[in-house]
Amino acid sequence: MEFARKKGISAVHLSEKQFSAFGEFSRTMIETLEKHRIEFILLAGYMRKIPAEIVSRYSGKILNIHPALLPKFGGEGMYGSLVHEAVIAAGETRSGATVHFVDEEYDRGAILLQESVAVEKDDTPASLAARVLECEHKLYPDALEKLLDLPC
Repeated sequence: MEFARKKGISAVHLSEKQFSAFGEFSRTMIETLEKHRIEFILLAGYMRKIPAEIVSRYSGKILNIHPALLPKFGGEGMYGSLVHEAVIAAGETRSGATVHFVDEEYDRGAILLQESVAVEKDDTPASLAARVLECEHKLYPDALEKLLDLPC
């Protein structure tokens, strides 16, 4: 938020905690997105379910990035170091990042792009996470370009 404001980019923070009812939060979020003429929603590190009304209204225009090769190691509760711990514990030789469309279920939307990295024998969750993060930083801009090239 601070970065955006310093660059003159409009930024708004909304939290469910600011509202007495979830429906009020959802309506305010939709109103805010429309007010700012938002065309696409890009999630990164957002670990809450997007309200169904927004998923429906922005169908095919919401992307998320996940630190694993979906459909493996995705879903509710699979985030951060938990993902990398699970990959290592499963004995996987490859991990990576996935950019996918958001739908009503955690990490189940259609995959737009994936890129893999090797899981090394001596990897820890932290060392694997570092390589996957590098992959994510390259993959997300590529996915956005691909999204913008898709027919409406």
